[in-house]
Amino acid sequence: MYSIKGIKSLHSLVFGRQDDQDNLCRTLRASDVPVTTADCRACADPCDLGHEAYPRRFDIDMDTQMLGSVKPYHRQIVISTGKSDWGKDITDDKQSLAAAFAEVTSSTHTHPSHPHSSNSARPTSPSGKGVRPVTGLFSTSDSTRTSVLNGSHRSLCHEDDHESVLVFPDYKVVTEVRRSVQGARELWESAVEPSVGREGAYLEKSCLKTWILPYSCVILLCSHRRRDNRCGIAAPKLEHAFIKSLEAQGWDADTQLEHPQLTFGLPLEDLNVTPEERHENIQEQLKQSSESKRALIVKVSHVGGHKYAGNCIIYTPSGSGIWYGRVTPHDVDSIVDNTIIKGLILPPLLRGGLNLSKPNCQTLNDW
Repeated sequence: MYSIKGIKSLHSLVFGRQDDQDNLCRTLRASDVPVTTADCRACADPCDLGHEAYPRRFDIDMDTQMLGSVKPYHRQIVISTGKSDWGKDITDDKQSLAAAFAEVTSSTHTHPSHPHSSNSARPTSPSGKGVRPVTGLFSTSDSTRTSVLNGSHRSLCHEDDHESVLVFPDYKVVTEVRRSVQGARELWESAVEPSVGREGAYLEKSCLKTWILPYSCVILLCSHRRRDNRCGIAAPKLEHAFIKSLEAQGWDADTQLEHPQLTFGLPLEDLNVTPEERHENIQEQLKQSSESKRALIVKVSHVGGHKYAGNCIIYTPSGSGIWYGRVTPHDVDSIVDNTIIKGLILPPLLRGGLNLSKPNCQTLNDW
């Protein structure tokens, strides 16, 4: 059985990839991205900790540069379906919220808010001179695009035709979203439209309810088998590895969303406070979530770059979204320790990310 780590090591020796990684670390640090030079793999090669390996014929792209393979977006939403696989295009199901949302967004004619910007962080050196931008790093202001995914989490709603939608990087869940064009429009206007802030826009006569997510991180694993079999194979193995690794660290790992009402009580819409108090309340809840030592793991539809399976996106309460590729169960312990707990990026796995530049912060978990 082949070894991903062995292939990586061979490439480092033959093609000088170690020098590339060292240069990447320096460039990311110059962009105020907290990184670590720790090994992506915490176990020996061959593995001595019993991590599941992928099948022998699990062909992934080990040569192409991954960093920069993520398109900028303003928000990413994950719609509850209770499934871990879907049709090739999630909008083909015309009765789905994904299809309704696509209809709403196609009629808004939104365009990038910065048409001349690229998906790159543009740091400056202490001397004031610009340094080379890092392709693949972007902030929410770099785009007005919404990324729409289906998720394996079940709806928290009592009505069969209502969904619960995770909204990132806002780190919220919106419930009571009707599976219709009207429901999609309410979701767009209240929580997703680019001009709406993290506090949301509260619509009259709307039944939508919004809570902050009560987790220290949310882990999205692409499991879209009917789009590409490699992600269908990788996601269950990675889910198992993340649960095992997180629990070994004393964390709780959920694969279904617990109702945030159990943690935070009233939804944000029902808080009778001023806008300033609402902002402070959200910040307090986000910090409470970050200290909870709880993770939510959700399997999701196509995120792009299946040739880099397994694909993993990690969101934090502080507003960062880390996109990792070529992730194997052997890498999970290192991801949990270095990225989830310590808030540090593992550059060899990095495909890109949202709000990873953190000036004056030591980790992604800092505020």
